[in-house]
Amino acid sequence: MTGSGSSQPFDVVVLGEVLVEVATDRPFGHGVPARLGVSGDALNVAAAAAAAGARVGLVSVLTDDELGRAVAQRVAELGVSTELLRFRRGQQGVYLVHSDPSGEREFSYARQGSVGSTLSPDDLDLGVLAAAGAVVASGIACAISSTACAAVLAAAQHARRFVLDPNYRPRLTGVEAARQNLAALAPWAFLVTPSSPGETRALLDCDDALAAGRALLEMGADQVAVTCGAAGVQLCSIAGERWLDAVPAPVVVDQTGAGDAFVGTLTARLVLGDDLATSALLGAAAASLVVGGQGGTGLVPTLDQTRAHAAVPTPTPEVLR
Repeated sequence: MTGSGSSQPFDVVVLGEVLVEVATDRPFGHGVPARLGVSGDALNVAAAAAAAGARVGLVSVLTDDELGRAVAQRVAELGVSTELLRFRRGQQGVYLVHSDPSGEREFSYARQGSVGSTLSPDDLDLGVLAAAGAVVASGIACAISSTACAAVLAAAQHARRFVLDPNYRPRLTGVEAARQNLAALAPWAFLVTPSSPGETRALLDCDDALAAGRALLEMGADQVAVTCGAAGVQLCSIAGERWLDAVPAPVVVDQTGAGDAFVGTLTARLVLGDDLATSALLGAAAASLVVGGQGGTGLVPTLDQTRAHAAVPTPTPEVLR
């Protein structure tokens, strides 16, 4: 199994849970109109990577019923291979999100005991992971169950390039568990993408993005991209340090999926041959476009749109596969 009906390996493989999304533009309440969608950090990352030009596979567990098949259809519509999906009887994870015009969000989750949380090392094709250009997972996957956490660690140990988005969510896990997972995974990481100051303060005791990047390099990561919201991105690697200003968003409707778009685009472009700074700039541009749509996959910009927004010319890079 290689990917996308091709004899070539996947450029990017993403592990995690896919969720049904119920999005509203009003506070939660009886009779409030809502839009049904498909999202979750893993799918958002995968969709962004595919839009950025990568061949992408998604490792996730869906319900073995009409809903699971509808979710899988949406995965395929986003240009992501369904070859690595698993189907089992169980409850589909769901979340509700209310986004107001300023872009602020209110979430409510129904995911405990979900079929997605049954992801385990047995669901992994280690040969596929080893052949992929990069494998991406997040702290959310580590937090939803012990078996999913074990799957992430196995993926990190077998991937040629492992990308970790810490994605710390206090509602899902305690800070000590999140710190332990970061410490266990950072030494395997080709790239870590924490956000500052929230995650870096909680997980690394660092209020400063540059200090956080340096701390993660000391923990064993090869490269770090610390996202700092509307300010920009701090890049750190053994080759040096660089600050990138943010790419302003044309319009803000819903911030859901912006960080995931950054991670997916950045990873795809690194695998496809762009350097860290160019890849991060394209990631920032994609993220600033994503917030103009509603829901995690409501707006997935094309690579041409992202390049135009970032004012980055089309390169002819050497592919890293």
